Amino acid sequence: MPLRTGLLGYGIAGRVFHAPLIAATPDLELTAVVTSGPARRAQAAAEHPDAELPHTVEDLFGLDLDLIVVATPNRTHVPLALAAIEAGLPVVVDKPFAPTSADARRVLQAARYRDVPVTVFQNRRWDSDFRTVRSLVADGALGAVTRFESRFERWAPDVWDNWRELGAPEEAGGLLYDLGAHLVDQALELFGPVSAVYAELDLRRPGVQVDDDVFVALTHVNGVRSHLWASSTASHHGPRFRVLGSEAAYVSEGLDRQEEALATGKPFDDLSTCGRLGLPDHAEEVVGLPGAYSEFYRLLVAALRDGSPLPVDPESAVRALEVIEAAFTSARTGQVVSL
Repeated sequence: MPLRTGLLGYGIAGRVFHAPLIAATPDLELTAVVTSGPARRAQAAAEHPDAELPHTVEDLFGLDLDLIVVATPNRTHVPLALAAIEAGLPVVVDKPFAPTSADARRVLQAARYRDVPVTVFQNRRWDSDFRTVRSLVADGALGAVTRFESRFERWAPDVWDNWRELGAPEEAGGLLYDLGAHLVDQALELFGPVSAVYAELDLRRPGVQVDDDVFVALTHVNGVRSHLWASSTASHHGPRFRVLGSEAAYVSEGLDRQEEALATGKPFDDLSTCGRLGLPDHAEEVVGLPGAYSEFYRLLVAALRDGSPLPVDPESAVRALEVIEAAFTSARTGQVVSL
């Protein structure tokens, strides 16, 4: 029998990422979707006609489910995750795991007490370009890596009417929580723990309440330096990745296209990214490994069925939140923060 899955939220995260991935995963069933507003309910019904549409979270938890996915605004991640744990149901929480590392640890303590699996949807670990960088670094193709540069840059000069643009701390809005959660996670995955954090967070657009132009510099314990950018006001986009090593560099442009494919219903054919590996006077094109967002839910099914490792260790999400908190402190004080 497939694992009966309840999805909380049908905004961008729920509709574009979770619902289609759950529906396409063998041994998972999108059983129910909870979303507010008649337009989103109608869209969910049209796109997933076999799914139930309970009106409330309480109604959802009254169904016979095997898994809960939390894809709601950031301020609700912790209470909904705790409710799932209290119900004894494994839970996937979209990134960022929680508004603070202390909140995230509270969730993990409850999960350990109830012996309930919890994981975090860090889907960009399965981006084509990131999978390629991870492989090149692991194979030693660049020699000893000294500097890792990573960017998510957009040109979106108008403030978006969305909770991500709200300034109240409990909303966990702004680019550092949004795109920065991916940037920091990827840097930690590649190069391990961090000893120092420096950040510059700016509010560039008229009327904006939260950071929309971000730079974070990490010094890893192993000596690698990661420079991370996220911006809504980038009128020119730098390379997605630039990785510098003692023997070669790797540079890739553009973004992984899996989100576009999921949003438009396009097939996942030939969605690999390309980059160049080598030296200034000689670099060769590298066809990237294919993007593989579907791996998250495939690995989750294996973890729930067979006890194999979860696709994302939630402790890694806590460590990323600690780095994000240090970045906020650094931006506020103008100082490097030691971890």
